[in-house]
Parts: sequence; C-alpha cells; structure tokens
Amino acid sequence: MSSGGFFDIEVKEKRLQELALSSENPELWNDHKQMQKINEEKILLERVVESWQGLSQKSEDFGLLFEMVVEEGDDKAFRDLEQDLKAAEREAEDLELKKMLSGELDSHSTYLCVNSGAGGTEACDWASMLLRMYVRFAEREGFKVELLEMTEGEGAGIKSATLHIQGPYAYGLLKAENGVHRLVRISPFDSNARRHTSFAAVFAYAEIDDEIEIEIKPDELNVDTYRSSGAGGQHINKTDSAVRITHIPTGIVVQCQNQRSQHANRDAAMKMLKAALYEREVEAREKVQKAAEAQKKAVEWGSQIRSYVMHPYQMVKDHRIDFETSDVGGVMDGKIESFVHAYLKASAKGEV
Repeated sequence: MSSGGFFDIEVKEKRLQELALSSENPELWNDHKQMQKINEEKILLERVVESWQGLSQKSEDFGLLFEMVVEEGDDKAFRDLEQDLKAAEREAEDLELKKMLSGELDSHSTYLCVNSGAGGTEACDWASMLLRMYVRFAEREGFKVELLEMTEGEGAGIKSATLHIQGPYAYGLLKAENGVHRLVRISPFDSNARRHTSFAAVFAYAEIDDEIEIEIKPDELNVDTYRSSGAGGQHINKTDSAVRITHIPTGIVVQCQNQRSQHANRDAAMKMLKAALYEREVEAREKVQKAAEAQKKAVEWGSQIRSYVMHPYQMVKDHRIDFETSDVGGVMDGKIESFVHAYLKASAKGEV
C-alpha cells in the first residue's frame, strides 16, 4: 500500500511537524484561540495518519496470516481472518471518505436549517420529520447537536428550525443534504386517506472561525426581537429575548432563541449570519472557477434532490446520483450515511 497520491500521508506528516513547531512558539502560548485552532488541526491530521499507519501494517500482516491459515487448514482461523479483513475494508472506506472531505470548510461544524414548503400542516409535519432524521444522524456520528431556533406549525410540525451540529467534518457530510426534499405518503391529516406530496428545503452552511473577516454594516441589518415559540423546557427559553436578524442586501435571515439573554442570542445570530455570508462568498467563487456550477438546478419547489416515497411503495431516491434504497424507516431514523457517501463519491468524480 502506497501512502502517496491518494491519501497524501507524507504531506499530512509534514504538516504535523509544522504544527508541532508552531505549538512550541512561546508567543502563541497566551493566544488561546490560535492554540486551540492548532490543536484541532493536529487532532484531525493525527487521526488520519494513525489510521493509515495501522491499516498499512494490517495489510502486511494479512498476507503472512493468510499463508499460515492456508498451511494449517484452520477453518476457524480463516473465518476470524475474514472478519478482520472486512473490518479493515471499513477502515479503508472511512479513510477514502476523509480524502473526499478535503474542501476548505469540510472539517468544520455546521448550521443546518430545515424549512417547510407550501402545503400547510402536511408540509410542516414533513419538516419536523426531516429535523428528527438529521438529529438522529448527527447523534449516530457522535456530533453534538443544539437546537438554536424553532418555529412551530399551526396544526402540527414546524415551519422552520435551525440546528448547530458540532464535530469534525459535520459540514463536509451534511452539505450533501442542501436542496429540496419531497415526501409522498398517505396523509395522516386527511380523513379521506388520500396520497399527498410535501416539500421541505434543507440548507447547511459551515461554522467559520471568528478571525475570518466578513464586513457586515449595521445599516444593512434589520434586527427584530420576539417571544420564543418553541417547545420550551431545556430546548428553548420562552422570553422576549429571541432575536431575528435580516441582512437586507442578500435577504438572508437568521434567528436564535435558545440563549438566556437577548445579548447572547444576538451574538449567536450574528455568528450564524457571518457563516451564511461566508458560505455565499465561497459559492460565488466556486461558480466563477467552475463553469459547470452554472448548470446546476436552483433550489426551488419542483427541483427536489431526493424523494421519500411511503406509498404506494417504499423508496428513498437521490435524483442527483440515481442512488436509492427501500429502507425508508431506516433513513427516517437517521441512517442516511449511504446517501451522503454516494453523493460525495459522485461529487469527487465530477458527476454532480
């Protein structure tokens, strides 16, 4: 197994050496933010390098072990070796995924917004189902999940909600979910048991470092305060401290209502706005650099990226990559990694 090219292990090892030298600089010891940034990068790189080294050693050991098992004719040892090989394959797939998550912001945490589309109660219920799906997926990945804001639907479900999902590569994984999601099912809100189609939009944007400068002029902001309308309890603080900020030039709206004070909610909302504006700049730059980006469909009703069909048959299909499964229940319980990985592989090949 060569460590060059695909995984660039030599490059990562060299970068680790640079970070080790940087951390020894006394001038940085009092700069806690910079030291934290260095340590976070070191942890990510060390995980990849250690995984590669372990996998490389296992590859060498498997050859010798296979010869011994064949010579001894030990069926049990052969089955054990087969299981070890399958585990090593999963490790290799994880390393391949990390290679695909090499974008500028892929290793960052993310904000994830879910908004219901047209359709009233049915659409609001669908948005709440998606929100639960992403919370379960994040928990499966070991990420920390925080509900920043939620606006409930009039009859059921939610009109909108924003999650803060914290963990390595959270954005790199969940950026695959950007777009419109369509649900087809027999509506539980229809007394005639008719089939309904509902839509919801999902947007993920990376949490960015405080040191990245994004110019936000005060006169370009419309700041509103309001009483929280969420679930209360440990999730939402029901006071008049909730904050909604509209960036007038772009129309971007962010809101936060889970902090204990209006000041804290405003700070959190400004951080979200900064991340959204930076994401907008990154997208604009990529469109200039890659003409193919202009051919992508707009995120609007009718241009869904994925369909979830519960009736008359069971299927979840990603229309961008023609990938599907009949395990609708598993997907709605957060098992979307197969869709995420398939999208990232297709994206790496330039197929989307």
